[in-house]
Amino acid sequence: MIFTQDRTRMREMFFSAWKKHLDNETLEPMEKQIVSLLRDHPEYHGLIENPDAIDKDFTPEHGELNPFLHLSLHLALREQVGTDRPKGIAAVTRSLLMKHGDGHTVEHLMIECLGEFLWDAQRAQREPDELAYLEKLKLLI
Repeated sequence: MIFTQDRTRMREMFFSAWKKHLDNETLEPMEKQIVSLLRDHPEYHGLIENPDAIDKDFTPEHGELNPFLHLSLHLALREQVGTDRPKGIAAVTRSLLMKHGDGHTVEHLMIECLGEFLWDAQRAQREPDELAYLEKLKLLI
């Protein structure tokens, strides 16, 4: 399962899916999504092919972006759009696709908002405000 608090287990899913892809093994649906994301992010291939990276810490203080967090935000966004939760996010996504014409660019714009809202909620120790998040996404249109 992708939604876990166990950092190592979550990262193992990324490593395992990519290895299965490289070995031409049959992929589960979630693994297919992970491989699709990794194909869109060739800058992470060296990392995901290095088993020692599973324990690596990525710190903003050192100017590092956490690739596992980045990929997980993509997956979370795709789940939101697929289930249309918050209600209206699928329509916002379609509008952004019409505006930008590139799904990966649209996802990057949207996960920036998602990450911001999750960070704010975590700092304030409250649930994310779905309506405010959706309104912020609408501003991207």
